[in-house]
Amino acid sequence: MIKTPVSRILTLILLVSFFPLSAPARALETSASAAILYDATTGQTLYEKNPDQQMLIASTTKIMTALVALRDGKLTDTVTVSRNAAGTEGSSMYLKAGETLTLEALLYGLMLSSGNDAAVAIAEYVAGSVPAFAGRMNEMARSLEMWNSSFANPHGLNHPEHYSTARDMAKLANAAMENETLRRITSTRTVTLAGRSMKNHNKLLGSLEGCIGLKTGYTKAAGRTLVTCCERSGRRLIAVTLKDGDDWNDHRKMYEYGFSTPWEPVPEEPELSWPTPKAPELPPVTPRNLTVMGNFLGEVPVTGGRWGTVPLIAGTTLGVQVPYGAEVDIRLELDRPLVAPVTLGTKVGVAVFLVNGAEWGRVDALCGEEVPVALDAADTVAPLSEEQLYGLEQMSATPEPLSSGWQSYEQAWDRSYGRGQSAPYWEQASARETSYNREQASARETSYNWEQASYNWEQLPASFG
Repeated sequence: MIKTPVSRILTLILLVSFFPLSAPARALETSASAAILYDATTGQTLYEKNPDQQMLIASTTKIMTALVALRDGKLTDTVTVSRNAAGTEGSSMYLKAGETLTLEALLYGLMLSSGNDAAVAIAEYVAGSVPAFAGRMNEMARSLEMWNSSFANPHGLNHPEHYSTARDMAKLANAAMENETLRRITSTRTVTLAGRSMKNHNKLLGSLEGCIGLKTGYTKAAGRTLVTCCERSGRRLIAVTLKDGDDWNDHRKMYEYGFSTPWEPVPEEPELSWPTPKAPELPPVTPRNLTVMGNFLGEVPVTGGRWGTVPLIAGTTLGVQVPYGAEVDIRLELDRPLVAPVTLGTKVGVAVFLVNGAEWGRVDALCGEEVPVALDAADTVAPLSEEQLYGLEQMSATPEPLSSGWQSYEQAWDRSYGRGQSAPYWEQASARETSYNREQASARETSYNWEQASYNWEQLPASFG
């Protein structure tokens, strides 16, 4: 039978119905315990997997740390590294106690080297202490509507009150990418600052089209965490994966999927003009304590000590009225250069408080901790980076002995930090300190008696930390 034109058209329709011109898009799958792909341009969620499950987030925490630091500090601010910050465990930019760096250099060490020491140095400078800084982190989390998140520290080491979700981390990443300075830092692949060469841990920079950040993370409990951002043709996508052993490939798949979905730019709303608000009146002079007994005043050098500096604290409370917005500085005047051993509570000088350059009061400056004499031979062990820690754990999963002779992740950690012992290196130091002992020190320090001291740690305010 000869087919008519109508029958040919029907035949073509049937063929197309059985053999579509293009294959349907495959469903996206990831190895993550929780994940989300967010379109920051349109506000749409393109993919999600357990997006509201509260989980550990490791060093992706440092996105929040950087945002708070940029809000409350200046890039040109000079920061002096405390002994507490320099001794922070985990990944590091290798800060030294007493070293001074700009806040900008610390932010590069925070986001590129994932320095836990940089995180603590930033927190202590911006807020005075790690707990106070964590309070500011939670304050910003509420402002970003991160309702299922809680922050307890600036670096992301495991803590029962430190967690977030994939959805909340996408909100945080979106806010971070709106900050021009943070976008510049997180998109930097390598940089040399403060005598250090730093390399970004984000492997997608330079290997994935349009990738501009953000942050990697890893602890043994949290697993691998990754937050990234990618821009193509005016469209910005944000990907978050938590506890994902194949995060690099998963993020590539997520972006391939996301950029293949259709979208339409959101039209810009016309700008509205509003009357200029009246400037608020400044509050009057209010009472304020310039310092409270036991408050931290600063750090000064010590010669011949186990560590090179000692913190000084206020011996008394100085309550004065200071004008609103006045600039307050502290000048430390020592009676003599400090030589180890140094004892807790010893008066070594005075702290002069300057308000707008003029002296407003003085307090005794006391040693806030003891500094024993230096060891004859000090051993120093550099902490491992996140990538090294992850590699050690992966190697410990193999049944064959490692080439280096380490048989497990725990032994590798002990070899780095504890010299193969069960306790950390710094807790075993006293066993090797043959050049210093407490009983011998008291015999030499005839000018000071521990039991008769007018100041001791228990008498200091509980708030001093």
